[in-house]
Amino acid sequence: MPGPRPTEDMTDSLRDQLLTLGFKAPEPERRPQPRRDGGGKPRPQHPSGNRKGGPQGQGGRGRDAGQKPGQRRDAAPQRKPASEMDLGKAWALRAQQEKQERLEAEQRRQEEARQRREARARLEELLKDKVLNDEAADIARHFEYGGKIKRVYVNAEQLRRLNAGELGVIQLNGRYILVEGAVLAQAEQIFPQAVALKVDPNATAEEDPYADPRYQVPDDLVW
Repeated sequence: MPGPRPTEDMTDSLRDQLLTLGFKAPEPERRPQPRRDGGGKPRPQHPSGNRKGGPQGQGGRGRDAGQKPGQRRDAAPQRKPASEMDLGKAWALRAQQEKQERLEAEQRRQEEARQRREARARLEELLKDKVLNDEAADIARHFEYGGKIKRVYVNAEQLRRLNAGELGVIQLNGRYILVEGAVLAQAEQIFPQAVALKVDPNATAEEDPYADPRYQVPDDLVW
């Protein structure tokens, strides 16, 4: 026959004997209690045991709160590649450099124009009472000036001296003025562009074909 079943008193007596011998009674297993939010309702736990919001369980670091799996986060503003930024800077620098060059070129033109005006004023002052043009002269002395054929009327003596380099021709305000060689040298120091004819007496006929008065130039070739 089966023996008598242990009663509750026998179980308590055995536990007391084990405790007397130094054994500790096993503590009851504690199950984690769900956290409650401000409204007193328990917060559901993630199946993996982590808090709702991300696989790492630290306040949703792995994924934004409320973000569904597979849902992309809002894309941050993309910066332009460095190559495009460098190209834009290069174009800006080039435009600035071209603008500066145009400004400098304009300043040079204005300065040159100012210098020409001042030079013409000094030349006009120099030529006062030094003009040798003869109103009765009928000999056309042709010469090349500014890439075109020009002429000044002289008498026979003036032609001889002009071809000998003793006289010269200056252009001022659209007029060709016959002057002494010394005045021509001073005018060349003041405004070299105004010297229209400075004859080299040693020049050959090929170098200065217009020196011969018999060399006629049609009027329609003279500007």
